[in-house]
Amino acid sequence: MSETANYGEEHIRSLDWKEHIRLRPGMYIGKLGDGSSYDDGIYILLKEVLDNCIDEFVMGHGKKIEVTIEGPRVEVRDYGRGVPLGKVIDVVSKINTGAKYDSKAFKKSVGLNGVGTKAVNALSTYFKIESVRDGQLKRAEFDRGVLRKDEKLVKTEEANGTRVVFEPDDQMFRQYQFREQHIERLLWNYCYLNTGLTIVYNGKRFQSKNGLLDLLETKMDGEPLYPIIHLIGDDIEVALTHANHYGEEYYSFVNGQHTTQGGTHQGAFREAVAKTIKEFFKKDWEAGDCRTGIVAAISVKVVEPVFESQTKTKLGSLEVEPGGQSMRSFVGDFLGRELDNFLHKNPAVAEVLQARILQNERERKELSGIRKLARERAKKASLHNRKLRDCRIHLSDAAKKEDRREESTLFITEGDSASGSITKVRDVETQAVFSLKGKPLNSFGLTKKVVYENEEFNLIQAALDIEDGMDSLRYNRIVIATDADVDGMHIRLLLMTFFLQFFPDLVKNDHLYILQTPLFRVRNKKETIYCYSDEERLRAIAKLGKTAEITRFKGLGEISPDEFKHFIGPEMRLEPVMITKDAKVNDLLGFYMGKNTPSRQDFIIGNLRVEKDLVEEPTDGSTAARIQDIARKLAMSEAEIE
Repeated sequence: MSETANYGEEHIRSLDWKEHIRLRPGMYIGKLGDGSSYDDGIYILLKEVLDNCIDEFVMGHGKKIEVTIEGPRVEVRDYGRGVPLGKVIDVVSKINTGAKYDSKAFKKSVGLNGVGTKAVNALSTYFKIESVRDGQLKRAEFDRGVLRKDEKLVKTEEANGTRVVFEPDDQMFRQYQFREQHIERLLWNYCYLNTGLTIVYNGKRFQSKNGLLDLLETKMDGEPLYPIIHLIGDDIEVALTHANHYGEEYYSFVNGQHTTQGGTHQGAFREAVAKTIKEFFKKDWEAGDCRTGIVAAISVKVVEPVFESQTKTKLGSLEVEPGGQSMRSFVGDFLGRELDNFLHKNPAVAEVLQARILQNERERKELSGIRKLARERAKKASLHNRKLRDCRIHLSDAAKKEDRREESTLFITEGDSASGSITKVRDVETQAVFSLKGKPLNSFGLTKKVVYENEEFNLIQAALDIEDGMDSLRYNRIVIATDADVDGMHIRLLLMTFFLQFFPDLVKNDHLYILQTPLFRVRNKKETIYCYSDEERLRAIAKLGKTAEITRFKGLGEISPDEFKHFIGPEMRLEPVMITKDAKVNDLLGFYMGKNTPSRQDFIIGNLRVEKDLVEEPTDGSTAARIQDIARKLAMSEAEIE
């Protein structure tokens, strides 16, 4: 008899709130992750706590938030009204409990489902909440959602507010690490959207006076073509300009939440900005020509926003408030009025904008024939060359594709052996493999024409489906998988140059990664340990004994498929390619990939890490000469290499 035939009452199970969160964490915080991605779960936990602090600020209570992170422990202190003392335990341990169901108290809040801090509590090995109200303090402590301490009220001289301390569960978030750049990006976004708010993070102050204008000035690489246009209205704020780069770059927010995947408000903005520009100039330009090179930010406030997931990365609301004005007309009317007025009052800006649009139009027409041929070549290559081994998610129905979109990954590999190993052991549902043929071209300083004329670049672009922008990006993560030797490092640089040169928003939105594979295998008869550094190798030897067998992996092709499955599975180590707040892409590319070979060589000599297998000690002891030779090769331009 089949197992389904035995279906009875004993198969029905009820889970309490914490069990359900721990069993299905993706429903509450999206993916788990190790902290390498901006949207990994540990940052969502931090955000859920901060959202409550921000809601207090928005309601006019508390202008400062203090955040302290030391190792795995996070502490957040606000100076709002504090949680009502009799409800401190309930608000962090009873699902669907909170003040945000009262629309009078929190009309335009980020979180409306009463889940946020409950998820933080359930997914933390240690969770403490303290609330101070009018000279009294209430404290409670939890372990994975289980109440461990319920302390009585005590008198205090502390200022009103709430303190939350938590440590993410290392059983759920394996080998996690908080990364400064992701935390600072999160905090800066809160400040840009809440002028007058001060956040102090580990002693560093974050504050913005000009909102989205400050955001764009910080995010922009190089100078804008015209001064940033900053428009503020009721429940909407917009900042925009154009720059000398390809593509479109957007930063969109709803009720203070960074909607990294956009949504109805961002779509309405893209449509409205092109429509307003065309009507102002009385030209029937293509919308894409009006937007290419745009850098823009939009923030809206919505009553009872509807997001497409608990992590709130994409807005689904069609209306500004239930039964009210549509999002499309709300954004469209605002831009149609305010942007049009601005352009009339600033003819010099209008003149520069028109010149950029005409340039976009010329380039598009010049590329039209090349693009058609490139598409045909890409289609033939995908059918016959097998450079791309796609994943099944793109052959599935739309609903399934959306459910697992966050997991979709494309590995870009060098050589057949590495791509073969990954292909054999990958998750065929969500992981795809693209095999490079030789070294890519150094694209620094070249025009987008090369993307279509160069076979490798054309096929990568086609595989990612990013010819017309990031909206159609087929994979959430693009992972460069190369050997950890000189040639592998050079290929990484060439690929990063390609993406930064032509698709910088792909990097800025945290889609590009480097695959970390082990350098050593240390094993005895009972255990095998894979080591990613010399320090890990020494620890493994200390654990397994000096008689353990030690293998040094010199390339991905030396790692068998059976072993490779450990390195691209759930515990895959990825190093994100991130652009720091102060970095200027053009300057970076000019230094690393331009023709300033002597200065680059000096930099490499000063920073090259000497490893036994990379730099062999010559018989005459002239290690320095060997380093200089390797540095010279790394510093060579593409023309010199050929």
